[in-house]
Amino acid sequence: MTDRPTGEAHFTGHGSEWQDSNLSESEARTATSWVEARVDKRSMLTNKDRVEDIRDVMWQLEKDGEIAVHRIHDTHEPMITKTLFGWDKKIPTTRLWHHKSCGQCGNIPGYPTSLLWLMNKMDISYLDETDQTSCTAWNYHGSGIGNIESLACVFLRNFHQAYVAGKAQGFEDGHYYPLVHCGTSFGNYKEVRQFLLQSPELRDRVKKILGKLGRLVDGKLLIPEEVVHYSEWLHVMRHQINEHKVHDLADIRATIHPACHVYKMIPEDAIYDDDILEGNRVAVSTGLVEALGAQAIDYSTWYDCCGFGFRHIISEREFTRSFAIDRKIKVAVEEAQADVMIGHDTGCITTLDKNQWIGQAVDKNVELAVVADCQFAALACGAHPYKIAQLHWHASPVERLLTKMGIDWEKAKAEFEAYLKEVEAGNGDNLYDPRLMITSGPGFQARA
Repeated sequence: MTDRPTGEAHFTGHGSEWQDSNLSESEARTATSWVEARVDKRSMLTNKDRVEDIRDVMWQLEKDGEIAVHRIHDTHEPMITKTLFGWDKKIPTTRLWHHKSCGQCGNIPGYPTSLLWLMNKMDISYLDETDQTSCTAWNYHGSGIGNIESLACVFLRNFHQAYVAGKAQGFEDGHYYPLVHCGTSFGNYKEVRQFLLQSPELRDRVKKILGKLGRLVDGKLLIPEEVVHYSEWLHVMRHQINEHKVHDLADIRATIHPACHVYKMIPEDAIYDDDILEGNRVAVSTGLVEALGAQAIDYSTWYDCCGFGFRHIISEREFTRSFAIDRKIKVAVEEAQADVMIGHDTGCITTLDKNQWIGQAVDKNVELAVVADCQFAALACGAHPYKIAQLHWHASPVERLLTKMGIDWEKAKAEFEAYLKEVEAGNGDNLYDPRLMITSGPGFQARA
């Protein structure tokens, strides 16, 4: 317990308050069995009062003239999928504005480059511009310093930029639609959208700020019709992606780590498919793995957090490390005999990948390749494991996985080392036309 300034004790949930529960092996098994029995069924989330579809509130506010809605149009070539309650969700497949992830770009650069590489291969129209900020949700969840007004303003500012981004290329407003890379941003933005739509007081406060920034549309706040995560794009495009596959994945045993911020925050918006895991679990990533011909292998702790937890990684790092190793990696290796663990969120990939080495200090010598679903798909379709997927940034070993996928990693490593010398000599290349990073200001040139 810690003391408030007034002397009132309160429970913080971290620090010295962590105590060993001292459960016996049989007691621990009983507790785990209860969790497995309860969380393994979709009915646990749906056998309750039906929650409100916040989009109904959104459409009414638009009708009342209080907000503007950034719609997904036919020009975005949307595909319809089903969410937890069987509601339709519209996923745009082209004319996408990439809302990048600070953690991916800083820790796992092969994550966004793999996604962009896939889109290049499939001739998807997109904009990867520089005029974007972090969502700031890590600060909010990790430290509690942030507040809802700041989160809402960042959300509205970034999505307004997506809305107007096509202007510099001579396109109309709304030409591009935002695609969110980070699961944390995704969950945060969906939660903030609900707060905005349900609270006129919050709308009034942030409207004054957005007005000063020139980020209103006809004097109104701009709200996105859907908040879309990149894994949802992969999911609806999985069969088209499979058409580009060059490696046989039939022998690959893949375990999936579903990210808390992707499907536990605003769970009614998460995609479920009756043909994937009998509709009992979130469908993204698993559907892609199965479409690519790999084996999606079950394991008992699939529901568990990766251990990152925001507050854990800041104040209880050893908890994060032990949870990632003991509850996730070790189980996937021993139970599922997995070749790889596949995720779809920045913090999860970082935690599961980069904490494995610390286990060796205490004789927990478990190793498992950890990659994002877009990296796995890009590798399957022939992406270079180092130049594009950038697996050299990963701490977990990837060589066994690459060999089993039919990829000559030693040859690829030699190619990459030669490429680095070319880059050092000033002869680097680009993943795409550099003008697709700039929407306005000095240096922008309209494409012919």
